[in-house]
Amino acid sequence: MATKKNDKQALQQERIEETVSKTEQFYNENKKTIWGCIIAAAVIALGVLAYNQLYLKPKKAEAQEQTYPAEAAFREGNFELALNGDGNNLGFADLVSEYGNKAGKAIYLYAGICELQLQNYEAAVNYLKKYNGKEAILKARAQACLGDAYVGLQRYGEAISQFEKAAAVSDNMFAAEYLLKAAVACEEVGDKGKALKLYETIKDKYPQSIEGYDIDKYINRIKIAE
Repeated sequence: MATKKNDKQALQQERIEETVSKTEQFYNENKKTIWGCIIAAAVIALGVLAYNQLYLKPKKAEAQEQTYPAEAAFREGNFELALNGDGNNLGFADLVSEYGNKAGKAIYLYAGICELQLQNYEAAVNYLKKYNGKEAILKARAQACLGDAYVGLQRYGEAISQFEKAAAVSDNMFAAEYLLKAAVACEEVGDKGKALKLYETIKDKYPQSIEGYDIDKYINRIKIAE
């Protein structure tokens, strides 16, 4: 029994040595390539680190600082100034052009709302479509603003779709506002049946909302017309 055990251990040792030998042989035959790959990976990693630390982070900080005057003008309702700047401070259009996402995802939402308020509907659509924020309330607001821009362009089918998406994303007191917009757009294209269903959804689900207090007049208007 001891002999068989020793033979088995010897065979295992032989296999280990054979594997090590093959590994060493492979390394010796390919060490230039192996080290070349290691060095290349290290250079790439250092390059990415340097780009992030020496360029990207400072650029983001610079972009964020540049947004403050535009945000202040936006809060004051001066959408022309917020969008286009004053020659000394950049507006959102300039920030998008110069920094893009480095100035933050919300930059496209700001620019889109400014264009919407200035009734530049096509430009508003272009900016709002580029906003890809994940926060539910802002995402819903962006979709609703996109719906408003489509209404301005009389593209009511697309507007209704955006308003309904906005209501689905943000199922809170803002949802009633978006459903009301969708219903009004439905009436605009003559779809009174869908408009009535949307009005009734507001009455059932959001009776305490601002829209809910007045919703009966919309419902009665359609029922009387029938």
